[in-house]
Amino acid sequence: MQVPAVVMAGDRGAARAVRGESKVFLELDGRALVTHVVAALQDVPEVSAIWVIGDAQRLEQALAPLGESLRKPVHVVEQFRNLYENCWETYRRVLAGAPPEGRDPESEADHQLPVLYLSGDLPFATPGEVSDFVRKALSRQCVYAIGFVEEHSVAPFYPVAPGEPGIHPVYFNISEGRVRQSNLHLVRVGSLVNRHYIQEMYEHRYQKQLGNMIAMGWRIVRSESGGLGIAFYYGLLHVASILDRLGLRRVADRIRGWVPTSKVEDCVSRLLRSSFRLVITSCGGCAIDIDKEDEYDAALARYDEWRSAQAERARELYGALTERAAS
Repeated sequence: MQVPAVVMAGDRGAARAVRGESKVFLELDGRALVTHVVAALQDVPEVSAIWVIGDAQRLEQALAPLGESLRKPVHVVEQFRNLYENCWETYRRVLAGAPPEGRDPESEADHQLPVLYLSGDLPFATPGEVSDFVRKALSRQCVYAIGFVEEHSVAPFYPVAPGEPGIHPVYFNISEGRVRQSNLHLVRVGSLVNRHYIQEMYEHRYQKQLGNMIAMGWRIVRSESGGLGIAFYYGLLHVASILDRLGLRRVADRIRGWVPTSKVEDCVSRLLRSSFRLVITSCGGCAIDIDKEDEYDAALARYDEWRSAQAERARELYGALTERAAS
């Protein structure tokens, strides 16, 4: 099965700039970050067409160098006010037979259509990792699947020595180990009941900001049936993460032992009122987005090394990709 892919490249609402620049237009190896993502999607057999939403004029310029190398259709959509509107309005445009301004879902096929959403700032994403995620997510038969990678998949991006360039991301701590969100989402948008929480989770996404944690937890308690239980496990996740960052690994490990994957999936399913699943992939490039200046500096310094290592790891894990989407 093939699915449409939507690259989120907007810079409005809660989007974060890096060095005063919309991060998707930062350059590595002479290409904007968003251009790297679109180029990778060209080689994902499960992707039928690509939609990129953001500053349309700048996106057209950034994608122009791909030129005749494009084998899949690429559509550029002018951004809306925030992440939620960008997700929904692009979904309206990917529906079969939709006019340029899009249309609302009408049939069961519209409501069940899976759409791949991913960030526009993933310069180390490989086609193999994206392909693996889509296939696994489709097999879960859920409304919303989100990608995660385990710590060992991200460790190659760490600094090789103190003071050396590298990226050491923040992790979620669950009973199965330390995991990092991989910026890959497969969503049957028309069937997602509490879609509004996507915007709220995005606005409160930075785990190091205590105010964000409290605000999101309080919102859940006030708004949802069973919200206290959901907020309890949400709090445990963040407490374990804080303790982990403080170097209190033994205590963090004890707390995360109370939060298995199954409980996370159950709580988020109840919050969204739609079936939700975590999908683990083994190649870590999609977990490395560029959110801060030091991360961009590290990516500049180690770009060739990391790109080569990710390509080799993807070959080892997935082999040569073939046009297997119809299987």
